[in-house]
Amino acid sequence: MADVPTLRLPSGESVPVLGQGTWMMAEGNGRRADEIAALRLGLDLGLTLVDTAEMYADGASETLVGEAIAGRRDEVFLVSKVLPSNAGRAAAIRACERSLARLRTDRIDLYLLHWRGGTPLSETLAAFETLARDGKIRHWGVSNFDPDDMAELEGLPGGDAVAANQVLYNLTRRGIEFDLLPGCRERGIAVMAYSPIEQGRMLRHPALAKVAARHGATPAQVGLAWVLRQDGVMAIPKAGRPEHVRENRAALDLRLTADDLAELDRAFPPPARPQPLEML
Repeated sequence: MADVPTLRLPSGESVPVLGQGTWMMAEGNGRRADEIAALRLGLDLGLTLVDTAEMYADGASETLVGEAIAGRRDEVFLVSKVLPSNAGRAAAIRACERSLARLRTDRIDLYLLHWRGGTPLSETLAAFETLARDGKIRHWGVSNFDPDDMAELEGLPGGDAVAANQVLYNLTRRGIEFDLLPGCRERGIAVMAYSPIEQGRMLRHPALAKVAARHGATPAQVGLAWVLRQDGVMAIPKAGRPEHVRENRAALDLRLTADDLAELDRAFPPPARPQPLEML
């Protein structure tokens, strides 16, 4: 098994292009043991980027992640997010400290503003700078920011230190290809794709099935390989069971051909004009 490819953040640090998402984990569904086993297997397989948020299961996802990575913290590039309602100068610091306690760690590697809210970006940025100075976060970024949001952020003092923008991106949600993705790539800002297989909704599409059959792969692996072919893009699919982790990891070995990509473009056309940023 080849090593997991990486991309460089603006700081120069390398991060795996395929990680593990935890949205909808720890929701009291009786799958806790499977979810922890899946996260730990992912670490074994090199998927050491782990994404969570204070919003997910009202903090229970962070608690689960903390348990899963116990004893292995130094292997993990840990991502969490602060809610817009907690994004004020003092509130964001308190929210981060609560996340650190749930995660059972002394630092978060990448701390994101979950989406744009009513708090001035300058306040959130000031909080992030304080957290970074105090060693509680190592990098900061945003989520669900469109090109105008990014331009406003980068125009603030210190705003050019933004490391990543986590956005919805998959074959059925290609709007970022017109402007947001090229702009981030030009400035070296990582794009982190959430819901890269549309929470499974796109997997019954015949075009995906046809490409998958040619490669002896699954439609989910085709969808992931398609996202990961892009420079500057990482993906964080959720896998709540170990077998799904193995399936996701194998997508890194799938090489889509020019014919495959043309067929997928016909089935899922790229954007021809700017589109509003989509969210789930």
